[in-house]
Amino acid sequence: MALELTVRKAAPEPEINYRQAPHNIEAEQALLGAILVNNEAFYRVSDFLEPKHFFEPIHQKIYEVSASIIRTGKVATPVTLKTFLPPDIDVAGLTPPIYLARLAAEATTVINANDYGRTIYDLATRRDLIRIGEDMVNVAYDAPVDFAPQTQIEDAERRLYELAEVGRYDGGFLRFSDALKDAVDLASKAYQRDGHLSGLATGLIDLDHLMGGLQSSDLIIVAGRPGMGKTALATNIAYNIAVDYRGKPRPDGSIETVTGGIVGFFSLEMSAEQLATRILSEQTEIPSSRVRRGDISESDFSKLAAAAQTMQSIPLFIDETGGISIAQLAARARRLKRQRGLDVMIVDYLQLLSGSSRRAQEGRVQEVTEITTGLKALAKDLAVPIIAISQLSRQVESRDDKRPQLSDLRESGSIEQDADVVLFVFREEYYLKNKEPRDGSEEWFKWEADLKAAENRAEIIIGKQRHGPTGTVKLSFEAQFTRFNNLAREERLPERTR
Repeated sequence: MALELTVRKAAPEPEINYRQAPHNIEAEQALLGAILVNNEAFYRVSDFLEPKHFFEPIHQKIYEVSASIIRTGKVATPVTLKTFLPPDIDVAGLTPPIYLARLAAEATTVINANDYGRTIYDLATRRDLIRIGEDMVNVAYDAPVDFAPQTQIEDAERRLYELAEVGRYDGGFLRFSDALKDAVDLASKAYQRDGHLSGLATGLIDLDHLMGGLQSSDLIIVAGRPGMGKTALATNIAYNIAVDYRGKPRPDGSIETVTGGIVGFFSLEMSAEQLATRILSEQTEIPSSRVRRGDISESDFSKLAAAAQTMQSIPLFIDETGGISIAQLAARARRLKRQRGLDVMIVDYLQLLSGSSRRAQEGRVQEVTEITTGLKALAKDLAVPIIAISQLSRQVESRDDKRPQLSDLRESGSIEQDADVVLFVFREEYYLKNKEPRDGSEEWFKWEADLKAAENRAEIIIGKQRHGPTGTVKLSFEAQFTRFNNLAREERLPERTR
């Protein structure tokens, strides 16, 4: 009796869907072929394209070897290249010499080399984005207990910002003629700008005259003893820059700053409300102490409301988080520049920032070194001036002349070294008020005369400036409004009518 065999059909295997990383083999072949036919094509892409940007490993090797040959002054052709490639590699069923010959035979013109190079680069950038995204997911799933999510966010922001910056097609060596053109353009813009400044105007005429405004990528330290008005100077400058902001659209849709600027203010000591109260007081000439107590009249309130209405539109952004690290500050500054724009950044104050835990264990000096080095690197990274307020040591108080100097900076080694500009705020009136002699004595009359001469006066001492002179700028200071202003001068007064 024959056995019946029941043949069961195997269940169809489930279809596996997967996505390949973005790439364009044809563009890679076209570019390599153009380079092998005319080595001039290499120089059209060499400033931004590297072997790692090619998707196909054999194409990475061909581009790398071609680059080495061309840079040594020789000619890269299929003949000169084949000896540097392993002969046993199978490339789509072809040997390396035949594959190289095929690339050269099917090459397009050198004119398209730049377009192909950009296509390859853009696709490599997309693959980098995928890699960062995958890393974020994997780290978030497998993170150890002591790994804070905020640390991962900061790391991801840093990697994305680095990718964004590296992804630009500019950079590399410039011809001297191009550098000269940029220098002339800078001078031309400075000439056309109000005040003829190459940098951002602070609104303090004499200070701008000595510094040429706030220069891009500079780390500017504003230092002084308590009560001198360091924060007041910073808020004055921040408001002057923000209120003067004007922008115009670029062809790509982004906004170019024409005058003034977008300000990021990291207030590590004062709350945003306190900072806003100060600025309102400065602009309305209503003492901030009265505003806080509510000791204001109806007309005062109308002035405050009108000023607040005007200030609502100015691009001044405040981060009031205290005790943040230099890494957190850098991440937030990059985010602000990416989302809103950023032309100048202010940190109040430097000693309230923290470094990494490793540096903190090595001592405060090492930690401050990490902070100042980080701020300088951030200024270059963002291409904006950074104003960082710093405290001075008490040794100023032990001298007869209380004017500060570079050696008075706390942990001065790193601060003085990393700073491009160091400004000291000094008010002799503050010290004179605290040492009043006996009323009616001869010393008292001299003290009264000195106090009157110093009243409502302040000095900004430029202790260091990499790109300009040092010196002293005299300003007026209205303590009740915490406001610095230009000092009236004879040549600035209107002509007298006879």
